[in-house]
Amino acid sequence: MTNLSIKALEVDRSGIPVIRGVDFVAASGEISVLLGSNGAGKTTLLESLSGIIPVRAGAIELDGTALTRLRPGARAKAGLSHVEQGRTVFPEMTTEENLKVALHPDADLREAYDLFPELLQRRTVRTGMLSGGEQQMVVIARSIVNRPRVIMIDEMSSGLAPVIVGRLMKAVRQLADNGMAVVLVEQFAALALAIGNRAYVLRRGQMVYDGGCEELIQDPARLHRLYLGDTGQAA
Repeated sequence: MTNLSIKALEVDRSGIPVIRGVDFVAASGEISVLLGSNGAGKTTLLESLSGIIPVRAGAIELDGTALTRLRPGARAKAGLSHVEQGRTVFPEMTTEENLKVALHPDADLREAYDLFPELLQRRTVRTGMLSGGEQQMVVIARSIVNRPRVIMIDEMSSGLAPVIVGRLMKAVRQLADNGMAVVLVEQFAALALAIGNRAYVLRRGQMVYDGGCEELIQDPARLHRLYLGDTGQAA
């Protein structure tokens, strides 16, 4: 079983503490939903895990292998993939060319087209001509053809229509059902919790909830308190 484990993580930006003492586990076959208000530190956490920004203290391990001091490329080779915000594609390249850029030697493009059959019909179209939803499919598909063991997805639904968001959520659930460990940062908390297994809530850089998604689905008032900090303590 694949496990991404984070222990006592401390991350600064411009000398200011942003992530403080965070523990976190993402297991294969599960979706770990990371929630929190704007500025809570969600993107900073993902960027520290993938190596975009350094950590000040703590440990990041993938199946017992220390990643904390590795460069981003080495972390990717170890099996950690990061789908960042912004739907970054190579706009002058076709859908299929975008996918081939990241293709693992042991993989083929059928994995991408099985996850998103819509892309098969658009494989010869330049990605700059695709809709926002199709571009997001390309970005996620490009990540999985590199055969990661853990995929971290940051705000994939931003600016997309609800019907497209629902389609993407279904695909993310499929990735976990196929055995991948998924970390999902999402603004639509209810939709993410509905497909997730474990939920984490960040507030001001600290983890204030670590538990089942179902508990928060059934108690939206508690989720609201966790976001806003009305309780004054971890819940």
